[in-house]
Amino acid sequence: MKPYAYVRATSVEEATAAHAGSPGARYLAGGTNLVDLMKHGVETPDTLVDVSRLPLDTVEELPDGGLRVGATVRNSDLAAHPLVRTRYPALSQALLAGASGQLRNVATTGGNLLQRTRCPYFQDTAKPCNKREPGTGCAARAGVHRDHAVLGHSPHCIATHPSDMAVALAALDATVELRGPDGGRTVPATEFHRLPGDHPERDTVIRPGELITAVALPASTAGLPSTYLKARDRASFAFALASVAAVLDVDEKGRVRRVGLAFGGLAHRPWRARLAEAALLGHPPSTANIGHAVNAELALAEPLGDNAFKVPLARNLARRALAELAQARELAHR
Repeated sequence: MKPYAYVRATSVEEATAAHAGSPGARYLAGGTNLVDLMKHGVETPDTLVDVSRLPLDTVEELPDGGLRVGATVRNSDLAAHPLVRTRYPALSQALLAGASGQLRNVATTGGNLLQRTRCPYFQDTAKPCNKREPGTGCAARAGVHRDHAVLGHSPHCIATHPSDMAVALAALDATVELRGPDGGRTVPATEFHRLPGDHPERDTVIRPGELITAVALPASTAGLPSTYLKARDRASFAFALASVAAVLDVDEKGRVRRVGLAFGGLAHRPWRARLAEAALLGHPPSTANIGHAVNAELALAEPLGDNAFKVPLARNLARRALAELAQARELAHR
């Protein structure tokens, strides 16, 4: 293992200053992804800035009914939090669908967002990978790509983002709070991760030195019916072949008043299904309308040779998720 410096930060300001002062620095919290990548030689930081002891480990109820989740809140604690379970069930379900109980006990909110792709070519330093080493090529395109992207990929990268939590946050209109040497800013969860384009090595829009301090869940989706569904190769912990987070609000006349739909396992970032949402707004969530909306979104897919199955898989998951939410609403009003 490459030698590195270690800084145990005692404040957000100390952490961001230490990170900004070292171009090869990485933040360390739970370490469930970073440490593995260091062992494989994929990540070779010259400085680790430990933020695990910063006071960012609480879930705070906001005056308007939303929630502010600190960046070092453990995944297991967040999934079990009573306000998350009642107001944002899709988030709790997504967290419980990710990893094992042991990993959820260590992994953090911020770290979950920052985890890197599980593409085997990215994790194998003997193989070319533009994400790991820009300009070397994408071995997955002509290799084994069954688990890879069907939406938003580029000639330079077809990797998918592995987070379940991030998919739920995208559908729920969450925001990510960042603090850096130049102050703080807020980024919508839907814009936090990047599509690969010409720079697949850039996973997120984080600037040098910036630290995730919290995730904010808005009052606008608090208490709305929501769900998370995931298809994977085995029932125990595994990354998604396809997943969907859905939020659905129907008015008194039976028309869709608000909808949030996001796919996981299909793209370099959680894929917010804006076309599908636009097609549903103002219309009854009938089987036909749901099918039309989901088909419109997935018409954008460009599958590769071995992963075309992901399109009908995602289509069926989305139809099921939205139909179940619509049915639950109908039963509640009988």
